[in-house]
Amino acid sequence: MPFGRSRKESAIFIGGNRKVAFVVESLDKSLAREPRRMSRKILVLPGDGIGPEITREAVKVLEACQERGLDVTVDEALVGGAAYDAHGEPLPETTLAKAKASDAILLGAVGGPKWDKIEDLAKRPEKGLLGLRKHLGLFGNLRPAILYPQLAEASSLKPEVVSGLDIMIVRELTGGIYFGQPRGIEERNGQRVGFNTYIYSEAEIERIGRVAFEMARKRNKKLCSVDKANVLEVTILWREIMERLAPEYPDVELSHMYVDNAAMQLVRAPKQFDVIVTGNMFGDILSDAAAMLTGSIGMLPSASLNESGQGMYEPCHGSAPDIAGQNLANPLATILSVAMMLRYSLDEPELAERIEGAVGKVLDDGLRTADIAYPGTRRVSTSEMGDAVLAAFRHV
Repeated sequence: MPFGRSRKESAIFIGGNRKVAFVVESLDKSLAREPRRMSRKILVLPGDGIGPEITREAVKVLEACQERGLDVTVDEALVGGAAYDAHGEPLPETTLAKAKASDAILLGAVGGPKWDKIEDLAKRPEKGLLGLRKHLGLFGNLRPAILYPQLAEASSLKPEVVSGLDIMIVRELTGGIYFGQPRGIEERNGQRVGFNTYIYSEAEIERIGRVAFEMARKRNKKLCSVDKANVLEVTILWREIMERLAPEYPDVELSHMYVDNAAMQLVRAPKQFDVIVTGNMFGDILSDAAAMLTGSIGMLPSASLNESGQGMYEPCHGSAPDIAGQNLANPLATILSVAMMLRYSLDEPELAERIEGAVGKVLDDGLRTADIAYPGTRRVSTSEMGDAVLAAFRHV
């Protein structure tokens, strides 16, 4: 099982006066979390493009988990372009209130060319997603890049280069250039200029650094911090903080790499990496590059967590408006995002493993959506793939 090692990677964020620790242990052994409540709230945000189609299939699997005793209530709300069309805002107050009250959020995707001409940047669909991250304090983004053995032929690299690939990218999600102020477009000396601010505080860097060190400690004890410390002062500070944390984790081998070299190494020799930690913008780019090593970005889930363990779970891919409504999209990343939700926010690692096993079973059976199909496999639609995973889940 590609996700089999994750059995011990149930996650807890612990807030304290100084530390934020990412505990990668079995949750039933943990004393750090609040006692499990009998009923928990899940908010589904289908979003735009293929979002409604892929979340529909994921909710089917979530409902099957309810059949096996998972006590949750599931609600739905609008975000992104769909919310803008209905309410004039990409993140309506009603959606934000529901998100704050939930234990976990399942997001489809946001954005598309339909909304590209919105002049007020604060109204763009993507601002809904950024707003959720900021308001919920979702600072820690986990993006696994794992190659299923059944999909080795779908990778853009030779099988011997990617076989056994298992990388975890830990991305800081609420700071950096995406949120820095001041920012804008204005006229200076007779011409328009655009500007952004790239900023991180010591506390923000230390917080995400601890997440990454703890994750590396429970994996192969190798952590690569990616920066651009030869050019940018903010990443000089980033590197200094990572070095300052390193003595607290003597069992973890810390290395540093410039982001341009990291991008090259991901396609040259990706298996040299185990855990990568980096800032918001670099992580955004590198995680998409790493995703394609696995055969399709449509296979990869992600988790964004705050210090309380509340999380937002979403596929790594975008809204794919070109295939929206055609029953062609790959729902597996969204289904696997439900597995991450069960593991990291709902304390249900057994159900998470059951979902991952079901995905492995349908791949073993040769079922493929268009993005991962190749000769000798059976091409299926979005709904057919979802139904196949559901059937496998019930019989694994």
